[in-house]
Amino acid sequence: MKKHQLYIEGKYTDSTGNEWLDIINPATEEVISQAPRGTDKDVDRAVQAAFDAQKSWELKPNIERGKIVRKLGDAIQEKRDTFIDLLQEEQGKNYDLAQGEVDLAIDYFHYMSEWARRIEGDIVPSDRPNENIYIYKKPIGVVAGIVPWNFPVFILARKVASALVTGCTLVLKPSQKTPNTTMEFTKIVDKMKEIPKGVYNVVTGTGSEVGNALASHEKVAMISMTGSIAAGTKVMEAAASNITKVNLELGGKAPAIVTKHADLEVAAENITTSRLANNGQACTNAERIYVQEDIADTFIYKLKERFESQTIDNPRQNKEADIGPLISGDRLKTVDDMVQKAKENGAEVVIGGERANQDNGYFYKPTILTNVTHESDIMQEEIFGPVIPIDTFQTLDEAIEKGNDTVYGLSSSVYTEDMNEAMRVINELKFGETYVNRENFEAVQGYHAGMRKSGLGGTDGKHGIEDFLVTHVVYMQYNKDKQ
Repeated sequence: MKKHQLYIEGKYTDSTGNEWLDIINPATEEVISQAPRGTDKDVDRAVQAAFDAQKSWELKPNIERGKIVRKLGDAIQEKRDTFIDLLQEEQGKNYDLAQGEVDLAIDYFHYMSEWARRIEGDIVPSDRPNENIYIYKKPIGVVAGIVPWNFPVFILARKVASALVTGCTLVLKPSQKTPNTTMEFTKIVDKMKEIPKGVYNVVTGTGSEVGNALASHEKVAMISMTGSIAAGTKVMEAAASNITKVNLELGGKAPAIVTKHADLEVAAENITTSRLANNGQACTNAERIYVQEDIADTFIYKLKERFESQTIDNPRQNKEADIGPLISGDRLKTVDDMVQKAKENGAEVVIGGERANQDNGYFYKPTILTNVTHESDIMQEEIFGPVIPIDTFQTLDEAIEKGNDTVYGLSSSVYTEDMNEAMRVINELKFGETYVNRENFEAVQGYHAGMRKSGLGGTDGKHGIEDFLVTHVVYMQYNKDKQ
């Protein structure tokens, strides 16, 4: 069984502690590897290494950093099958989504490498004579990248590519559930002599120990974390002591609004994808449906047909499987507890509603619930599993009001062939993303950000780059008479 090490200042090293974390294959419940349970001393070593490497890395010409970032994408491409297999083993994705995630990570490194020549400042006129005002964009400094378990390859790419191309150094903390893909990527970094020692560091461990130590470290300039609201709150509290910048993508409770003017085949197909992708474990997944009363029965029938067609199996052994396991036994229990509570409160199970009958693994059946109210827990709290509750509405005003009535604000969608309805929903929904007649999944050149408790700051595209930069303004006086 593989035992990982930390990666600090360009070399593999043991943790200062002597505890290990078991990494579990969620489809078989077998221990597949172990990672060190890092300590605050390990974090301090890694942050100091990144801090020391920052000055020279920042001064490297942008184009040189861009070439390195692109090369990282090329290297993942060369080991594509290895990453797909590791991702399926440690996280439980079906084959299509696993290869899609790895390909997206490759694309992300390539895309971000192109920003090397596009990090631009400005020159603005001064109110004083003989003066120019220069606005520079500079790297923020040491970035702590906290990566979640649900997309451990793609979100690693988000944090690493953005940090390196802007001239930041970083300390990465993979999820304690899915460090294997991160350590495979670290092998790539270790072989690339173009990356100076200390620019990239990895400390494995728990959020309460390693995550807190990173967030509270005085030499960390920004914490970029993807995770739950609870984890994000703890990061903000820890960062407050040093006024450290936080970039947070947190949970979601995405509404999907289906009006009587929708193409119901399109709606059913894309909501199935949006709910069941990654076994329901994505912050942008459709988490609740509001369907207009006139077409509710027809739509639910079409959605049920698609949920019934989903196959459940160990995706690493069966490439045709649609649904794999949830990440852990705790997650499985949480999802089932939410469904059972909803049933006790009057919800009707259209399909599913129970653990899948597998020999091993944390599998849950794709589930549709009706007869739920907007105020119920299942409609208000993030499920993070293959379960979708459905409520109805009479008017679009009602649908928009219900959609916005949440503490979350990450993703949303609307299905309608009426452009006037679509524009109303776009203008009045309060979410970072709204998808019209398509599945919920963002593009690398877009901007991925939430409102309310779904986070602060954002990633992707030209707007996402900005969070890794600080602005330096120079007021330059000159003497026009001195020659």
